[in-house]
Amino acid sequence: MAAPITGVTATRTPLTGWRHWRAWPGNIAALWRRSLRFRTILVTLGLTALAVIVACVWMALAIQNDLFVSRKDQVLLNAQRTTAAAQQTLDSVAGQDGVQLQNAMQLVRATLNQQSTSDAYAAFRIGPPSPNAPQDFTSDFAFEALLTDGMRESVRANDDRQVWQSVALATEDGATAPGIVVGQQLNVPGVGAYELYLAYDLANAPQTLGFVQGTLWIVGIGLVLLISGIAWFVLRSVTTPIGEAADSSARLASGELGVRLPVRGEDELATLGRSFNAMADSIESQIKELADLSLVQQRFVSDVSHELRTPLTTIRLAADMINDQRDAFDPATARAAELLNNQVQRFETLLTDLLEISRYDAGSVQLELEPTSLAHLAEDVISSMEQLAEQHSTDVRLVAPGGYSPVDMDPRRVRRVVRNLLGNAIEHGEGRPIVVTVDSDQQAVAIGVRDFGLGMKPEDVERVFDRFWRADPSRTRTIGGTGLGLSIALGDARLHGGALGVWSELGRGTNFVLTLPRKGGRLTGRSPIPLDPGEDSITADDLGLTQPIQIPRAEAAQKTDAATTGGAS
Repeated sequence: MAAPITGVTATRTPLTGWRHWRAWPGNIAALWRRSLRFRTILVTLGLTALAVIVACVWMALAIQNDLFVSRKDQVLLNAQRTTAAAQQTLDSVAGQDGVQLQNAMQLVRATLNQQSTSDAYAAFRIGPPSPNAPQDFTSDFAFEALLTDGMRESVRANDDRQVWQSVALATEDGATAPGIVVGQQLNVPGVGAYELYLAYDLANAPQTLGFVQGTLWIVGIGLVLLISGIAWFVLRSVTTPIGEAADSSARLASGELGVRLPVRGEDELATLGRSFNAMADSIESQIKELADLSLVQQRFVSDVSHELRTPLTTIRLAADMINDQRDAFDPATARAAELLNNQVQRFETLLTDLLEISRYDAGSVQLELEPTSLAHLAEDVISSMEQLAEQHSTDVRLVAPGGYSPVDMDPRRVRRVVRNLLGNAIEHGEGRPIVVTVDSDQQAVAIGVRDFGLGMKPEDVERVFDRFWRADPSRTRTIGGTGLGLSIALGDARLHGGALGVWSELGRGTNFVLTLPRKGGRLTGRSPIPLDPGEDSITADDLGLTQPIQIPRAEAAQKTDAATTGGAS
């Protein structure tokens, strides 16, 4: 019997646990996977923040460099003008005696104070001492420590150009501030050249740069927030209809055929909504047609099966009477009477199976649960089919390490499943031994039927539970099967909340495993009996074709089973 069609659970479960910070990483990861809006906003925010950071850093560096270059050019221009004014003062000296030169040097210091914007200055004679040479002077005795040997050598070597160097100037509070020292030669008539150094404080440049950078960062953060808000607003107008479509499609997939999307406007989203609604209408209509057709088919099968019961009973009585008197007939007529009786029996079995299938399709099957030992049930079935096994020269072995404690099940249906599996194994076992295994654990009991016949192809295994399907249509059934046995067996297993699986391989045989839960409900976990026997499992050669295996199933095995599963029934 085909598996029933069930609704697919496709709805999104809400995220919980935000109050506990340990759950945040998992919730954020789940939100990243499940929310298009969150993912897009986060990507937009990250890329915008990266772009703003790169732009702000580049602009800050560019402004910083421009401020320094501008201030440096101003300092060099001021130093050049101040040096030119000082040189003009020295050139205007009429005499060249020591007193006049000293007075001229005082005028130079006054010129430096008046025309220069520097914070400190100093002058040092170049060359050997001279009695007429004015004395060196400096506005700050610590200023000379700022001058490096390399800078002084460069000033002495170049009498026609400026030399500058970045330095750290000491402030009144003991801190340091960025500055520039500019050096150039100053020529005293009749005496020689002097080194003239002017120091300029650049403390106002960092303040300006800090203001500009702060403004840039504030504007950048505001821009990121503004773009994020715009992106959220735009995405909300787009993703809200998409989210509605996703939820509606999930509800439609779970079986709510009446769900529809609200349609607003005439844009692409409205087209999507109309297309979705049209698709939902078509699906609902087709499903209703299929449901009505299925209902008609079920009723037809049920009605036909019931209506055929009465004439079939009459035919069966007549066939039995004719078959009982077949010894008085000629051989041909006697054979015809025997065939008629066999086919009437097969027809009756087919009607019974069709009625059972119609009950499954209609969902009207009810279980009659009784505490039953699966191991004892398997023994009864093997005993009842002993004659059939002898007709096929098949040796049936029972291995039951577990499954003795009673479990609530419908014994009639489970016995029918086991009979069907064992009958198929006998028919397709090619006369080789058949192993019936019963075992259990804390959650389930299971029975496996393993034959060592030809086996099936993988594509045949996938269809083995289909109704009226046969792996080899040319092969004649020898035990009167209807083609519905395995479908009914699968239905019985699912009705118990269990499972019926099959493994088969060409040249290695077939293994069916029926697993039933101990405490009702649905089966969870693994079956006590593996479906795939594996490469190292027992083979037909190990069993032998005629010699039976003596497997102890004494009271010790029953006590072990009762100890491990006691109270589970």
